[in-house]
Amino acid sequence: MDDDRLLTRIGALLRQAEGTDNEHEAATFTEAAQRLATAASIDLAVARAHQRGTERARAVPEQRTVRIGEAGRRGLRTFVELFVAIAQSNDVRCDVASNSTFVFAYGFAEDVDACEALYASLVIQMVRASDAYLRSGAHKSETVQQLYEDRRTRRRWVETKPVSGVTARINFQSAFAARIGARLAEARAAETAQVVERGEPGTAVALRDKEVELASFYRGESTARGQWRGSRASAGYSDGARRAGDKAGRSARLGDHSELGGGRALERGAP
Repeated sequence: MDDDRLLTRIGALLRQAEGTDNEHEAATFTEAAQRLATAASIDLAVARAHQRGTERARAVPEQRTVRIGEAGRRGLRTFVELFVAIAQSNDVRCDVASNSTFVFAYGFAEDVDACEALYASLVIQMVRASDAYLRSGAHKSETVQQLYEDRRTRRRWVETKPVSGVTARINFQSAFAARIGARLAEARAAETAQVVERGEPGTAVALRDKEVELASFYRGESTARGQWRGSRASAGYSDGARRAGDKAGRSARLGDHSELGGGRALERGAP
């Protein structure tokens, strides 16, 4: 299947997820899109393995800039968390701008395409779901303990405060991204096991070769220093917001593409 046909089929699954009011059907379509991306990725890995030693030009990994948002916009770190969670299930490695405005995605073209398609749909659902949670006011009944320090005297104390909207949003979206990552990882593992079991001889070797080739490409191209750590905990922890975000991630439906932004310095994301 060529890349255009693959994206067309993935897009059809995403539209089906968008069109149903049944959260279980939506989840099924979401995971079906991931399974399709995984199966196509494995097929292409096997095809590339067969091209070794031939005169035919063989596809190689690429580096692509994925813009997340404009500098100064709040909440970009949780957007990056979502993209990185998707990338981990699609053989894509990431370097992250220190201000979270963009990521460098390293992988084969079809895998990066699948990541971008899934992200563009899921980020809209994440924002809509977190907005709805904040409008409900559920976070206002929860409190959070925050540590303060007097820089002059070094005296420390803890204050109990209501959960702010910023804290609730960060916790909600971080939990949403983590749940999406878990769902896609499960779908990928199931599809990979089935393809390897019924696949032609050499499938497992081709997948290992692909992994080695991507790792080598990443080491040669990445200039990132340090490790990206995800959302910072300085805003506080909201158990209620995280539970709500996890629930929304379980039943997320896929939506439309979003506008993305720009940035400079890089940190290494999860492989």
